[in-house]
Amino acid sequence: MKKPAVFLDRDGVITVERGYAISSIDELEIYSYAEECVEKIKALGYLTIIVTNQSAVAKGLYTEEELKKMNQAVLKQTGVDALYYCPHHPQGIVPGYSKVCSCRKPGTGMIDKACSEYDIDLSRSFMVGDRACDILLGQNAGIKTVLLNSGYGVKGLEEECNPDIIMGDLRDFTGYLEKCS
Repeated sequence: MKKPAVFLDRDGVITVERGYAISSIDELEIYSYAEECVEKIKALGYLTIIVTNQSAVAKGLYTEEELKKMNQAVLKQTGVDALYYCPHHPQGIVPGYSKVCSCRKPGTGMIDKACSEYDIDLSRSFMVGDRACDILLGQNAGIKTVLLNSGYGVKGLEEECNPDIIMGDLRDFTGYLEKCS
């Protein structure tokens, strides 16, 4: 039987948004409430899947191996079911990563991959993020969208978008899911 998923952006949703200031696992700060929220979302019957653009790899700010270490820490400390990332950027400087791809949000490549690896019911799923590219990804995938103000949020939108819901942080969204269940 298909399960709904909550797709989560990493920076600004699960971890503190620091732009390109994060260059190692030591600088990665996971929100103190992230693990508890993930547990509650999973208890409500949702898969929890992080989908994150990490163009710092393409821009030469850190290696993909360093990114993988950061992602492993996020997986371990939050208990999410899966984490997908896009290391590409069209204006990157690192060969092999400087390109246009379908996985870079708002492209649906990461959600498509998750759907091929998990039996996901997109009609009951959500995309939760703090930027326009997160909302546009959700819309491109045909799922409900939630904009959180815990990262860039409404004040930092890089382009106009219309999320289905706007909330403070992941705790607010988790409470919303609990009330709807």
